[in-house]
Amino acid sequence: MKHLKDEILNLSQQFKQDTIASRRHLHSHPELSFEEYQTAAYVAAQLKAFGITPTEGIAGTGLVALIEGKNPAKKTVALRADMDALPILETNEVPYKSQNEGVMHACGHDVHTSSLLSTAKILQQLKDQFEGTVKLIFQPGEERIPGGASLMIKEGVLQNPRPQSIFGQHVQPQIPAGKVGFREGMYMASADEIYVTVKGKGGHGAMPELNVDPVLIASHIIVALQQIVSRHASPKIPTVLSFGKVIAQGATNVIPNEVYLEGTFRTYDEDWRSSAHQKMIKIATGIAEGMGGSCDFDIRRGYPFLQNNPPLTQRAREYAIELLGKENVLDLDLWLAAEDFAYYTQEADACFYRLGTGNIEKGITSSVHTPTFDIDEKALEIGPALMSWITVQELIQP
Repeated sequence: MKHLKDEILNLSQQFKQDTIASRRHLHSHPELSFEEYQTAAYVAAQLKAFGITPTEGIAGTGLVALIEGKNPAKKTVALRADMDALPILETNEVPYKSQNEGVMHACGHDVHTSSLLSTAKILQQLKDQFEGTVKLIFQPGEERIPGGASLMIKEGVLQNPRPQSIFGQHVQPQIPAGKVGFREGMYMASADEIYVTVKGKGGHGAMPELNVDPVLIASHIIVALQQIVSRHASPKIPTVLSFGKVIAQGATNVIPNEVYLEGTFRTYDEDWRSSAHQKMIKIATGIAEGMGGSCDFDIRRGYPFLQNNPPLTQRAREYAIELLGKENVLDLDLWLAAEDFAYYTQEADACFYRLGTGNIEKGITSSVHTPTFDIDEKALEIGPALMSWITVQELIQP
């Protein structure tokens, strides 16, 4: 396989400028979740230019395409990239800065999409040298519940043919460009959105005896709910409960009628997740009623936790060592962020790994979901090469 590995590395280097140009184009023209119309059109045009015919309009703006090698029915490996951007105003001063004010590729989906496009180009050129089928999935709406992955699955993206395995890669600015990271088993958390309205009876701040203070009630609820993590969750199950928005439209001497809260709940166990939901509702409504008010507690169930198939991830890690060297392949820790790739992990053997994009010397250190996020474009040499090599290696597995 050495000649094939060398060929993949050479092609990835040969296409490097195309990958960079593609990423910069996408970065300049970001689109929000489920609004990726121009992005999808760009991806479709690129695939057609490679001689690959996509099926468009899946879950609105999603695409799927096949690359068939020799004996295409032997095995199918799926590769996924997400295409949506975030509602963030970019503050980077770069030639490829977002031209859509208030929208930014701050989570690297431009990298994922351009990398998969170049992977497709590589594998299309090599399809006479491997058996089986590669399924390319370009997905909308990763950043927004219910998640484009769940919608594409419902519309049959994992059928005809059904993949035996699926891979996804995601940027990681905390890892230097040139390196990648893997983790077997549980990796990313489930994520639920919490929306709470605490209702009382507003009035003058100098006459508290005439009011039912929703600010005080909400404060007690926020503090009391922390026992969900500290006293109800098993120490063996990572759990996070955070409230990031509190709105009380009163004044220095005005107690409002309502207080509005928003938060997130994340964990790694589905039974505990459901149990915690009920405990939160019971605690919050009990406190509100006990203090003379009421509480509307809405939990919007988000993505499940993401679990990498251990044998598949072990193999992918070994493929990465073969391609990049052991010093460039890292072990990842648990991360309580969420990803809708988790839905794919419930349907097929899956591996979701990290592509290093940071560079301290160049000052490229900003985290994802920030207005200064950017990447060291050296990562665009690694992304397509590794995904192509993993795919070819996995196709030859029995």
